Amino acid sequence: MAIYIDNSTRLLVQGLTGAQGRFHGFRNRDYGTNLVAGVTPGKGGTDLDGVPIFDSVAEAVDATGANTSMVLVPPAFAPDGILEAAACVGIDLIVAITEGIPAQDEARVFNYLRQTSDTVLIGPNCPGLISPGKANVGITPHEITLPGNVGVVSRSGTLTYQAIHELTIRGIGQSTCIGIGGDPVPGTSFIDVLERFEADAETVAVVMIGEIGGSAEEQAAAFIADHVTKPVVGYIAGFTAPPGRKMGHAGAIISGSSGTAAAKQAALEAAGVRVVDDPTLIGEAVEALL
Repeated sequence: MAIYIDNSTRLLVQGLTGAQGRFHGFRNRDYGTNLVAGVTPGKGGTDLDGVPIFDSVAEAVDATGANTSMVLVPPAFAPDGILEAAACVGIDLIVAITEGIPAQDEARVFNYLRQTSDTVLIGPNCPGLISPGKANVGITPHEITLPGNVGVVSRSGTLTYQAIHELTIRGIGQSTCIGIGGDPVPGTSFIDVLERFEADAETVAVVMIGEIGGSAEEQAAAFIADHVTKPVVGYIAGFTAPPGRKMGHAGAIISGSSGTAAAKQAALEAAGVRVVDDPTLIGEAVEALL
């Protein structure tokens, strides 16, 4: 098993004919992901390296049975692209890689999806996800992954890669690795992912990486305390960040005592999470717990 994506994933890429869409879409295909379609308005009826291109997501789904969409289009068009995919019966998962989407647009899309659709949105501004040995939908370098039983969820893309690497070099494989993104309004939360990892028989432990800003980590800590039976290793980035200054992600900003790394670490530790103070210690901590 894995969560969200596996061998049954049938991927379409919105923006496949663009430079980023082409690079990452075909890199995912080379890994073994079943890339069945691309969507670029005005280019329907063409073919790109054996993949049919359609003018709309609806046409692509009808023709290919795609069940997952990866959005790699400019930020001005990404919100409508997400909504277009969510409106199509058959699309269960949307992975929005695009960064730079205004927070107001993110909130509009988030609220619409939660009120009208069961489609899962991961991102925006995220590296996507990979179920090693099964499928890759996003920009995570598959070379650092190893199939196995530890789930990884992170707000930070590069720290997702760091965590995966630390596990892999110790021979600890991963079930699914997910970067949920660091924008203020992510489509998927820590709790959403933790709930799935808890229910996944293949996942025996979880690595969770948070950062300053917001309250997502504190909310996740409360959920872990009440609902997660599997061991969790955590890391919080941003202990040296000055208050009031945005650090990297749009959501990584603290005000006064709210959203600090120390508060997040304390909440996780109180919930029984083994929190490390250096990301290079993640693999060692998981190994000890297992």
